[in-house]
Amino acid sequence: MRRIHTLVIGAGQAGLAMSHCLTERAIPHVVLERGDIARSWTADRWDSLRLLTPNWQSRLPGHRYTGPDPDGFMARAEVARYLESYAVAARAPIETGVRVTALSAEAGGFRVATDRGDWQAAQVVIATGACTRASVPAFAAALPPHIAQLTPISYKHPDQLAPGGVLVVGGSATGVQLAAEIARAGHAVILSTGEHIRVPRHYRGRDIQRWMEASGLNAATVDEVPDIDRLRRLPSLQLTGQARPQFTDLTALQEQGVEITGRLALVQDGVARFSGALANHCTLSDLKMTRLLAGFDTFAETAGIAGLPAPERFAPTRVPEAPRLALDLASGGIATVLWATGFRPDHSWIDLPVFDRKGRLRHDGGAVAPGLHVLGLPFQRHRTSALIDGVGRDARHVATRIDQDRASRAA
Repeated sequence: MRRIHTLVIGAGQAGLAMSHCLTERAIPHVVLERGDIARSWTADRWDSLRLLTPNWQSRLPGHRYTGPDPDGFMARAEVARYLESYAVAARAPIETGVRVTALSAEAGGFRVATDRGDWQAAQVVIATGACTRASVPAFAAALPPHIAQLTPISYKHPDQLAPGGVLVVGGSATGVQLAAEIARAGHAVILSTGEHIRVPRHYRGRDIQRWMEASGLNAATVDEVPDIDRLRRLPSLQLTGQARPQFTDLTALQEQGVEITGRLALVQDGVARFSGALANHCTLSDLKMTRLLAGFDTFAETAGIAGLPAPERFAPTRVPEAPRLALDLASGGIATVLWATGFRPDHSWIDLPVFDRKGRLRHDGGAVAPGLHVLGLPFQRHRTSALIDGVGRDARHVATRIDQDRASRAA
């Protein structure tokens, strides 16, 4: 049995930020990582992926992007190198190739079982991320057996797809990016989408993230929003990690030849059934976008920002006159279904009563239980909690709590 004051599980952006903040406070700790540092960026992402946030927004405690292209977007290999350099600079005490198999309580703290022996710790920080597993609906089991099923974790590039059509399910950032990529490769693509968030990559000459940061939108905390549970479930913005084009939205996909239809509701007897609410979802998304941009205009005027181009308004999303409501999957037209239906964390190894009735980890701003913390979940304490740019603020908060607990025990 090995003993340490604080054990951090996961060496991605959250775990590395946590280690830096603990080192600042001279808190003894070890970071356990099942693979290599930043493993998810090298092994669990598709080849063409780029960050949706500009390079200038890659900021971690004591570390930030200093390269020649602050307005560019890092590719996945660049992100991995960025995190690896952070681990070296921070001298993070990381043990790689260690798979955690169980977390349980014991007198004075916690027992963490791994495939390389057990640990005892007074404090534990769960920093394994929010995107460990792809979220796939249960009715995926009803697809005909000849249809290949992929997720954004198992999909790497279009060359791995069998000849034939592809049904991409999900219209958030991942879905629109992959639908566009697969269509460019020559496949017939159908995109099924429900609620989505349409925004331009840039507005009035500035990247959308410049507006979100300057206006204070990214800094919004859980105490400032009316329905935090809903915000944590919101789909990601329809963006691509490129300065151009301005939109990667449903209209742009249709111009590329992608067929758009409503949310996939179920698969029964070899037939996919789609919701008829596509037009309503598009109208709602357009209204939200217009309201967001109007808010930026108001901010710019109030702040006295000079030299901006005139305010812009965009044409509504183009909606097919009669979106399909059904698709016979047994006919042979569709060879692959790609489930871009979101991700979820893997907390199956936690043997503690800390879950709600839906199996989600309960926490209050990252505090799960006395001595137990979580880091890197969506809107954990503020809007950017799950991003490279935001996880550091939460890590400092958790480190402060751990330091206070250590001081109280020593008193």
